[in-house]
Amino acid sequence: MTFTDDAHRVTDALAAYAAAARERRCPVILQEPLARLVEDLQLERLVVEGGLTGERLSRFMDRYLSATTRLLHPRYLAHQVAVSHPSGALASLVDGFTNNAMAIYEMGPPAAAIEFFLINRLLSAVGWRQATTGSSPAGTAPSGGGVLTHGGSLANLTALVAARTRIAPEVWQDGNPGDLAVMAPAEAHYSVARAVGILGMGSRSVYPLASDENGVVMPDRLPEILRRIRSEGRRVVALVANACSTAAGLYDPLAEIGSFCRGNDIWFHVDGAHGAAALLSERYRHLLEGVEQADSLTWDAHKLMRTPTLCAALLVRDGRNLDNAFQQEASYIFHDKNQPGVDFIHRTVECTKAGLGLKWFAVLSSMGERGMASYVESRFDLARKAYRYLQGLPEFECPAVPEANILCFRLNGDDRRQLAVRDRLIADGDFYISTSVFRGRRHLRLVFMNPDTDMDDVRALADRIRQLLSDGGADR
Repeated sequence: MTFTDDAHRVTDALAAYAAAARERRCPVILQEPLARLVEDLQLERLVVEGGLTGERLSRFMDRYLSATTRLLHPRYLAHQVAVSHPSGALASLVDGFTNNAMAIYEMGPPAAAIEFFLINRLLSAVGWRQATTGSSPAGTAPSGGGVLTHGGSLANLTALVAARTRIAPEVWQDGNPGDLAVMAPAEAHYSVARAVGILGMGSRSVYPLASDENGVVMPDRLPEILRRIRSEGRRVVALVANACSTAAGLYDPLAEIGSFCRGNDIWFHVDGAHGAAALLSERYRHLLEGVEQADSLTWDAHKLMRTPTLCAALLVRDGRNLDNAFQQEASYIFHDKNQPGVDFIHRTVECTKAGLGLKWFAVLSSMGERGMASYVESRFDLARKAYRYLQGLPEFECPAVPEANILCFRLNGDDRRQLAVRDRLIADGDFYISTSVFRGRRHLRLVFMNPDTDMDDVRALADRIRQLLSDGGADR
């Protein structure tokens, strides 16, 4: 068998898989026991014997795809993971086949060129100066910078590394001083607290920001928190804000927070992993008003940009801060050489880095920026329509008007009932939704990621839940 023959087998299987999912002819989720899957996929036999090609490959693909969670199904409403555009999937194939680990330019010039181009496109969307291949002319504002990473968690970590290096450059030789602090909302993504832990600063160095009942930061309370931090003899590495929150998709007031940070010389990091895509929309970019005051921004493509996992951007207003973030030596990489391009390796945790930009570029160049903006707008609009519909049903309570494409709602009853409803829906397989704690109580949660999801799916979900409530199927 040739590569072309096997590629046709795989693409034919994927095309049939996509059609069945989009036409709702199969469950959206089917959680089979792990042991059964290991046996049915013949994993041990294949590893021992080899030969995963031809008809054996076709059988493997059929069984593998039959057990996958079908994000292409319009009733996939659970998590903030993109429904991949086909062009992005093809780009993943190209990147996997060529395997250009492009953290240094010589290992992947086209991939590096695409990453450099995308970073500049995103910098412009934020309102920052584009990156250059040389130093900025004297008297001009510094140019921005950025890097693509394997996910928003790494982007958040890299931002905090850069912020820490700026305030304590001796850290790479002497270790952490004991007076560092990070200001972050309680609703910050868990990767922020994890990054602080990885940096060795300790959980006690994270000071929670005061927020309202929806978890949105109250900027008028920031001065008192800063006074407390300084009274305890600490220096602020960075202040983190959400754009938007993971639980309910709500945006912090970036303009007011940014003004506070500028007035107090505090690094301002915006975690826009999910919601930064609103910058592409003329109707919704106001949700990120003030983001241009930030020092850094995380923006995931594998959430609201239809790009296969993983692909995220870390953008910085002053590229020099990212260039100086890491201070290591490796003689086989870092040395004088003829350089017709740029290396990204000194800006990122990863040494071996995939050509992530190819996937993102393939999607953007297929849909166009206007098409991508229309997709984002349609998902945000659908969340609002779903809110108005569910809020009008007596069994449903929607605590907050959605700002992005995330909608939390709650049914009559306690937290156990919310989980019981989700468990029953998952077991049935016709709908896949998630849950989140919001306002101190467990809520059911919809994330509108699939471009084919519409109000008919929302109404069908509501009908199914009401049926579970009436026949006792929602009670444990």
